[in-house]
Amino acid sequence: MPEKVEVKWLLAIETSCDETSAAVLEQGQIRSNIILSQDELHSPYGGVVPELASRQHLKSIDYIVSESLERAGVSLPEIDIYAVTQGPGLIGSLLVGLTFSKGLAYYFKKPLIGIDHLEAHLEAAFVENPEIKFPALALLVSGGHSSLYFLQRPLSYQLLGKTRDDAAGECLDKIAKFLGLGYPGGPVIEKLARNGNGKRFHFSLPRMKKPGYDFSFSGLKTAALRIIRENSLDGHHPELSDFLASFEEIVARSLLDNVSRAIVEFQPVSLILGGGVARNDRLRTRFSQLAEDNHLSAYVPSPRLCTDNAGMVGALAWKKYKKGEALKLDLELDAYPR
Repeated sequence: MPEKVEVKWLLAIETSCDETSAAVLEQGQIRSNIILSQDELHSPYGGVVPELASRQHLKSIDYIVSESLERAGVSLPEIDIYAVTQGPGLIGSLLVGLTFSKGLAYYFKKPLIGIDHLEAHLEAAFVENPEIKFPALALLVSGGHSSLYFLQRPLSYQLLGKTRDDAAGECLDKIAKFLGLGYPGGPVIEKLARNGNGKRFHFSLPRMKKPGYDFSFSGLKTAALRIIRENSLDGHHPELSDFLASFEEIVARSLLDNVSRAIVEFQPVSLILGGGVARNDRLRTRFSQLAEDNHLSAYVPSPRLCTDNAGMVGALAWKKYKKGEALKLDLELDAYPR
């Protein structure tokens, strides 16, 4: 197989957690991006059940891939290259997408590119804003990850810090579950907190003992549970919206405090926000304000591209192809968890 092939059509698959997604790209432009959420399936448990997630991927992936091809107006034999999320994520879920992609690539004798899920989330901002200038700081916030990256140039990802315990999205989900508000917790909290007073309940900003840009949210979760118990808060309490607004505010402040300090050290010209929690209005507003205060350009993907989706996977794979990375049918490609 040649090291470099001429590519027009790319099929990308994403199954890292509980969204089954497939996308078709033509010359790097997204022509379809199908996402099937499993929120309803996992809602009774207040969180993602790995075994159920992988089983649902098995049931859905063939249909989702077929739908993505139909909407793009292309057939499987026309696909020139495949891309798939390799990790991190839930190992069972990852293996469904990886195995399916390997089967297609092997049958049609086409190249297959493994993509890092977190790097794909960072790429989501570039899908809609290809003009982003470097160097850039990128904050990734999701249910499983809270990380800060420095991007000196395209396709360079220097990890500056990550969560040492709970991720920000995970923290929101757990508080929502404790209050019996439903799943996923982030969107529920955002809706109920919209008219709340974010200064009503006091939270201390977490500080790491060691210097750097790591995050920690377990202390905030503990403080929130203490306030809930002390004030007998529940889903019907008159001050629930104030509490949730206060909690949302401290989570946003905790995330952006590290970004603010990194701006001083790394002197970026652009700020990027990505991941599922990047759909939160309060975080998006505070993030944009931080960029404005520092005279920087801010870029946040549209909500659909913030969630796990194959479009961002395909976009990153296309850039790797254009950069000249060798393309091959790699049947040894393996999944890696968190």
